Amino acid sequence: MLSLKMNPMRSPGQNAFDLPALWSRPLACGLLGLIAVVQLASAQKIEVLPVQGNIYMLAGAGGNITLQLGDNGVLVVDTGLSPMSDQLIAEIRKLSRKPLRYVVNTDAKEDHTGGNEAFSREGGTSTVVNIVNTPGQSASQTVQILGHEAILDRMSAPTDGKPNGKPARLSLAWPTDTFFDEPKELYFNGESIQILHQPAAITDGDSLVYFRRSDVVSTGDIFMTTGYPKIDLQDGGGIQGVLDGLNHILDLTIPAHHEEGGTMVIPGHGRICDEADVMEYRDMVTIIRDRIRAMIRKGKTLAEVKASRPTMDYDGLYDVTRQSADAFVETVYKSLALEAKAGKK
Repeated sequence: MLSLKMNPMRSPGQNAFDLPALWSRPLACGLLGLIAVVQLASAQKIEVLPVQGNIYMLAGAGGNITLQLGDNGVLVVDTGLSPMSDQLIAEIRKLSRKPLRYVVNTDAKEDHTGGNEAFSREGGTSTVVNIVNTPGQSASQTVQILGHEAILDRMSAPTDGKPNGKPARLSLAWPTDTFFDEPKELYFNGESIQILHQPAAITDGDSLVYFRRSDVVSTGDIFMTTGYPKIDLQDGGGIQGVLDGLNHILDLTIPAHHEEGGTMVIPGHGRICDEADVMEYRDMVTIIRDRIRAMIRKGKTLAEVKASRPTMDYDGLYDVTRQSADAFVETVYKSLALEAKAGKK
């Protein structure tokens, strides 16, 4: 096992850790980056929030995690970042000692799937089987990971040869039960659950998860309260797909009184919401999309569109990094250009 110790007597320019001199700079930087992530994870606390029905939201492990509890076991939507897995599982075990039965992935991003391997080991898989000796339970139990076929494709295919490429994920993290365009449905803990693929949104493999009895929608990154949509054009995402997804969420939600309450919405990042919050976000995305489209039709270049600041009146809410607005404008511009090239209006 590698042991790293701080060197208080280091000379100027030397690493704070005693890394061997023969290590390459990229390797040293990568290791230090990993150390930083682990240290950040150890300092991060997970917040557990009841939503309604038998649904909870767990925040602080990367993307928001949706938790459904009941007599049949535990179901989670997304698994957060890998370094947070032990904390996350510990928090779930405070709420329920029932077996982990299902993991649903809303996309392939690592802040939503990073804990898949740990959850597979916790719940058991076809290669890691947990034996149980509890009346009413089967002799062995396994966890099923559900996700769109595109998620399996992303996780299982290495991209080392591409810019910012990565090796394939370990097979324990892969979805074990995939679907295509038709909704995936299951009945668990006395509740009907629909997993609804939303094509060409943030990526080409995004899904919404609708808990019908609890009346809760888990949206993944199609909807968030902490920033502009982070559309990944390389992975098949697009601005129109995001808007279609937001409208789909609005089709599922029903307010209780004066557009408040009723169906609860768990975003990919941010606070628990209702229909009115989704509507405001949808309207914001639509307005910015329309502004950029109008400038494209006038022949404006990307630089000119960015300089006009089409997001300015929303930046106070969503430009959390002071660069996310420019990134969003550029993505929308390129997405609209791709739509125009494909002959879409």
